Amino acid sequence: MTVIPFPKTSPGKPDPVNQPRRLSLPVAPHANARLRFALDQPPGLVMSPEEALAWAEQILDSTGGPQQVVISGPGDPLATVGLTLKTIRLLRLKYPSLTVEIVTLGLGGEEYAPLLDEEGIGLVTLRVDAVDPEILTKLFVWIRPGRKTVRLAEGAEILLSEQAQAVVAFRKAGIKVKIMTTLYPGYNDDHVEQIAQRMAQLGAAAMTLAPFKPEAEEAEGQNFPPEPDNVMLAAALSRAGKYMEANFEQAATESAGAVIAPIVAGGFVAAALPRPSSKRPNVAVVSASGMEVDLHLGQAFQALIYGPREDGLTCLLGRRYLPEAGGGSLRWEKLADSLPDCFALLTASAGAIPKQILKERGITVLITEGEIDGTVDVLFGGGKKKPTCRK
Repeated sequence: MTVIPFPKTSPGKPDPVNQPRRLSLPVAPHANARLRFALDQPPGLVMSPEEALAWAEQILDSTGGPQQVVISGPGDPLATVGLTLKTIRLLRLKYPSLTVEIVTLGLGGEEYAPLLDEEGIGLVTLRVDAVDPEILTKLFVWIRPGRKTVRLAEGAEILLSEQAQAVVAFRKAGIKVKIMTTLYPGYNDDHVEQIAQRMAQLGAAAMTLAPFKPEAEEAEGQNFPPEPDNVMLAAALSRAGKYMEANFEQAATESAGAVIAPIVAGGFVAAALPRPSSKRPNVAVVSASGMEVDLHLGQAFQALIYGPREDGLTCLLGRRYLPEAGGGSLRWEKLADSLPDCFALLTASAGAIPKQILKERGITVLITEGEIDGTVDVLFGGGKKKPTCRK
């Protein structure tokens, strides 16, 4: 096995090796790509940088000091790099020696490598499932290198180019690079050696293989690949090991210690989840389509109100007009007054001022993207397949 050693840690940058625990902080609200075999996965509700710090304080202070923190989702940390950098800065102020790892597709990595280096990032895990654009077009539904989704074939070419540039830029900045590859039988199981060879040439030091594990209800009626068996995993690991350190996802987790992830059913963040009460039993949702949470709060003129019926089933109870744009803080105070029965408001984006005002009035603003029914259901303690009715 050829092992490419990690470079020495730069002065003042924490060493990401031998950390006893890893804490997952979901502060990335937006994705820049979507995998074909995860269409039914609900999006995670994200934390603000301030909420992430509060969660980290709660966990790290109770477990005896700084740990390793992983910023990995539910979207891509580099898609909203400002939020990611702010989170890192807040963590650094409280825990100067804290090791922070970023898990990303790498779009924009070359541009942001110097900024990540300035913030003391010591390790980046790059998600690379192929180094062949044809395979990528079979694995992804869409890829969004910038603000607009491009043709999938074009997006695949851009992704490959930017991932390569990102590895080189991260290494140049003194940031260690690990590759994470999910094994999809029939798609990239015979492609692992090419991935490892290419990434090693660029300077990546290690690869972790993660087997694709579709849930039975997810795969039902879908043309999903099967879960790879042990023979396939062993063969892939052997081929990758010709070029760099390689291990399975389980082994990587065990060697780095337990991953403490504030997660509940459906991938939603426990620390960010408010709960209904007798006075506030409902949820408000702003949406342009009526099907997905896809609207900025500032653009919303009405809210969909979801809550329990008399039989306990979560339903769309009605629509409610919101205050017109303008008026500064007064608008958000009026908006809070118009939702006295709601404990949460779902939106694709919102500013700090409305979030703070609504929070002070008992309404938690949750930033998320995706299908409304599954998102709402998780807030009421259900799973993603639990039925939700419409009025």
